[in-house]
Amino acid sequence: MIVTKESEKPTEVTLSISLDNDDVEPFLTRSYRRLVTRLQIPGFRPGKAPRSIVENHVGRSALVQEALEFMIPETLDQVLQNENLQAFSEPRLELVEVEPIQFKAVVPLEPIVDLGDFRSVRLEREPVEVTDEQVDEVLEQLRYEAAPWEPAGRPAQFGDLLNINVSGTILGDSVINETGIDYILQQDNPMPVPGFPVYLEGMTEGQDKDFSLPIPADAPQEQYAGQECRLAVSVLSIKSKALPELDDEFAKGVRDGYDSLEDLKADILQRMTADGQTSSLRQLEQNSLEELLKAATIQVSDLVYQQELDMLRQDRERAIRGQQLDMDTYLSYIGKTPEEWQEDLRPQAEERLKTYLVLRKVAEEEGIEVSVDEVDAEVETLVSSYGEAEQAILQAVSNPQARESLRTSLLNRKVMERLVEIFQGEDQETQASEAGTGETPSEVPKAEVEDGGQAPDPESSEAGADAPEATEEGAESNAN
Repeated sequence: MIVTKESEKPTEVTLSISLDNDDVEPFLTRSYRRLVTRLQIPGFRPGKAPRSIVENHVGRSALVQEALEFMIPETLDQVLQNENLQAFSEPRLELVEVEPIQFKAVVPLEPIVDLGDFRSVRLEREPVEVTDEQVDEVLEQLRYEAAPWEPAGRPAQFGDLLNINVSGTILGDSVINETGIDYILQQDNPMPVPGFPVYLEGMTEGQDKDFSLPIPADAPQEQYAGQECRLAVSVLSIKSKALPELDDEFAKGVRDGYDSLEDLKADILQRMTADGQTSSLRQLEQNSLEELLKAATIQVSDLVYQQELDMLRQDRERAIRGQQLDMDTYLSYIGKTPEEWQEDLRPQAEERLKTYLVLRKVAEEEGIEVSVDEVDAEVETLVSSYGEAEQAILQAVSNPQARESLRTSLLNRKVMERLVEIFQGEDQETQASEAGTGETPSEVPKAEVEDGGQAPDPESSEAGADAPEATEEGAESNAN
């Protein structure tokens, strides 16, 4: 076997590998053993024909083709071991010649990540203040939600619930034909046509009205864009909310009940403060991650970037199909070719990969790990929260891939908490305290995080301390 390094970079090496007959022979023997069981050769029982007969029957090229499936990856594995190389992700393989066997392998190596001087950056957590006015807004919302709809006995006003018949035509085509539908009269409601609610304000029960409205120029139905829509509306009924008094009796009917209105206000204040603190922490986590990315220098094989882009594209395609859309329909709707759509995803794929790499590097430098017991505890927490479906959930999270995803999620939570400590200067305060007591930093255990969430994800709007969700689904597999 002849191995040649055609090119070598810090994060990628291209190998040209040529095999001689002695290298190929063991693979052809395995190929024969696999192939002979599927052949029907006159005079021989299935699987009993000698190799020479099989080779004469199908030709040597058939044995070679059968062997290529395992010959190339196994040979490459041996070469990487001999060359003391570790592939960071799947190499790209290209068969150059069949006789003799020659192939090329582009092998991505471990990315080079320098976190820079991020420890010198300081960030402040946004203070949380809940005003009396904000509490009153929530009270009014609860009051509105608790109020029943009752006949208004007056002309329609914004906020009322109308029951209407409505029809509409454009260029003689019937485009709207609804009877007995409930319609909440809100001034900014663009349905069924922008401006429609304004014409209903002031109408009375039993009244009919005809009017025309222009269809927006950017309407999805291009044949109607910019045309007039002729509308006919009949108001069948008008209802308004009978708002209750904000008193102790009202408070007793909210959620599980409160002893007094003051108790309800106190609970609203507590909930809003907790939500604000969670939001403040998530924003600090996102800011910390952004500063970390700014400070870091990352070198990665272009092949790894492409693989991450491919994974992101596949994720998006699955999501689109999950919405009962095929890709052709979706691309037609957004006006993109498959190539244009994929290029639009490239910046997000690169950001996703970089985020994964810097968080991984922080975990390495800080010695942050997740134990088997911690993963087991997370599984128990998930299972217990699903009630009757716990057995199905237990089965879903017990396979190795799901456990690895949970491990990564827990690891990212710990990393994000550590980042927050660093950017707030808490690690320096700890070291200063240790210096005063004679302790050394190495004697202090690494910080671990309680159950939180994840830092904002480019693909998901959910917040938490797991760090970007995208890294769990995509880039993490590159390290395997």
